[in-house]
Amino acid sequence: MRDLARKRLQLVQQRTLHILSIESLLARQINLRMNGEHIQRMDDAAVHALALPPHVERAMMANMAVLRTLRSEITALETILHQEAQLRPEFETLKSTPGIGNVLAVTIMLETGTITRFADVGHFSSYCRCVDSKRISNGKKKGEGNVKNGNKYLAWAFIEAAAVALRCCPQARRFYERKKAKRLPVVAMKALAHKLARAAYYMMRDGKPFEVKRCFS
Repeated sequence: MRDLARKRLQLVQQRTLHILSIESLLARQINLRMNGEHIQRMDDAAVHALALPPHVERAMMANMAVLRTLRSEITALETILHQEAQLRPEFETLKSTPGIGNVLAVTIMLETGTITRFADVGHFSSYCRCVDSKRISNGKKKGEGNVKNGNKYLAWAFIEAAAVALRCCPQARRFYERKKAKRLPVVAMKALAHKLARAAYYMMRDGKPFEVKRCFS
């Protein structure tokens, strides 16, 4: 199951590359700005209606053909993952978190494995790459640990969750804004991801849903 989740992510990344390629092509050839959602809804007739030069149109049609295949395969994988994930109680528990839907809940659940393999929340947060690996002595930075340690898929999942939580959870937005006022936006986003990772650890360990006051108090 974890391999299926990773394959889905790989296909999503490939889909993004093809969308960006089409966006660049349209901007370069006819000075047209079109977002990814619009591009994915286009059919062959819509592409032809753009009146692109023949070789450019053929290049775009190739991108569109790959996009349709990717969309079909991504949907098929998501269906399997969702069906299997529903059999595990932590799936619904994780979905109670702002920013975590079906896809991220599956990713976090499968990449985490058995939560009891982590000694405490600090070990889990470190595995999710949500904490700095700096070595400090007498208040001074003496070096860094291996920043590639941990699980890159969990790191991605919690950053994605944080980005969504900003839009749907006022408490998450306030926490982020407080951090951003003192540090760079990317650091504030990672701090929010760390909050969500800590919450996820306790939710999976205790089998209890998300508590917004406890997370952001």
